[in-house]
Amino acid sequence: MTVRPFVIDVPQPVLDDLHDRLARTRFLDDSPRRPASGMTSAYLRDLVASWLTFDWRAREAWLNEHPQVLADVDGTTLHVVHQRSASPDAPALLVMHGWPHTFALQLDFADLLPDFHVVVVSLPGFGFSPPLDEPTTEQRLAQLVHTLMTDVLGYSRYLTYGEDVTANVSDLVAATYPEAVTGIVVTHAHFLPQDEREATTDPTERAFYDRMAAGWYDQAAYAHAQGTRPDTLAAALNDSPAGLLAWITEKLVEWSDTPAGDPAAVERRISRERILTEATLYWATQSIATSFRTYFDGGDAVVPPVEVPAAVFIQRHEHDNPESVARRFYRDLRVFERLAEGGHFTIAEVPDAMAERVREFAAVGSGHPRS
Repeated sequence: MTVRPFVIDVPQPVLDDLHDRLARTRFLDDSPRRPASGMTSAYLRDLVASWLTFDWRAREAWLNEHPQVLADVDGTTLHVVHQRSASPDAPALLVMHGWPHTFALQLDFADLLPDFHVVVVSLPGFGFSPPLDEPTTEQRLAQLVHTLMTDVLGYSRYLTYGEDVTANVSDLVAATYPEAVTGIVVTHAHFLPQDEREATTDPTERAFYDRMAAGWYDQAAYAHAQGTRPDTLAAALNDSPAGLLAWITEKLVEWSDTPAGDPAAVERRISRERILTEATLYWATQSIATSFRTYFDGGDAVVPPVEVPAAVFIQRHEHDNPESVARRFYRDLRVFERLAEGGHFTIAEVPDAMAERVREFAAVGSGHPRS
């Protein structure tokens, strides 16, 4: 297993083609009686205008200030940002993104932890990590990132954190490799399996799962399309940068901790520069299709209870997630806190607050089982 340095260098013809396509965007007006969503015609027009003048080279230079490698791991290659601490004895922290974000959205958080060895991995099929030649299941992802941390990068012990599709992966890592995981940091607390959700008689649990189910129908079209017709959808998004931008940004808007009805409010949490960075990475790497494979292949892994020390921070979109479920699943729960700010992309939205909490947990809350 080898590791080799990597530097981002998007070819100029790719950027020229992007600019040409953006300049020829055919915009649509909002439909009458359209359902509320995280995207409007006016906001998309504004974003496209900004993308036309976006200084990618400056942003690329910023990204390249973060040491990156391509790591050969068990038959595949993973793109990794590996920021080592000046202290050899610093704790190691694995950070995993979900969909529709990339590694780039998590770098502001990583930069706040110079006292950690921070590993931010790009999932297979996202950005500069090529897709797997096999199903992209949660079990396979957990095995790959654990091998990356231990056999490839040489960390015998590490903390783990995941968001969105990697929340389950992080739980799997902690449950499967407890001898290597000193603790798990959670902002997407584990959900009960569907049969247990339906069977629970606890009123707090019942109310949370009923609320989540009721809100899911209006937002689930993206997941159904990505999980059932991924290539058909991707054919359009891979050809139209404006379409790609709308598809990605809608979810950044809807899932962030920002007021509904004003798409531009997302920029209070995730700046326009960061939004356009995400879109450019997907466009330049043509990875929107392969990013869908976690929906098409992933499924819901059966995750056994986590026995390692855990810190659970409930983000605002799951503000009523029951503590009772967290305590049943995370058997050594050291911290349970409901965050005052921060939504689905928690460490990107409130990096300072989360960096402080991770530091505190690593210092006093993880690594030693309760007596």
